[in-house]
Amino acid sequence: MSLDFKLIRNTLIVKVKGELDLLIAEKLREEIDRKLIDHQIKNLILNLEKVTFIDSSGLGLIIGRYKKISALNGKMYIVGAKPAIEKILFFSGINKLVPIYRGEQDIINI
Repeated sequence: MSLDFKLIRNTLIVKVKGELDLLIAEKLREEIDRKLIDHQIKNLILNLEKVTFIDSSGLGLIIGRYKKISALNGKMYIVGAKPAIEKILFFSGINKLVPIYRGEQDIINI
């Protein structure tokens, strides 16, 4: 599992690689929350392009960060999810809360 964080103005882009499960969800939550506060983040882009597996802990992480960003009047996006991961996001209903796009460029063009 690897994490990559990129800050562009008030938008945090988080690229996750590997499995988004119980072992990584807590660490990722702590790091995202710290950056939200330290850098006054308004928007969060979660890039799941290289995620190979997601469990309920990963889904909980996404929902929790969505609630936190929404409370700050910001927006959250998911990009790059492979079909199997996207299917889980749809079955869980996350797509009703967080828009899912093919790539970061799609969000920039909104």
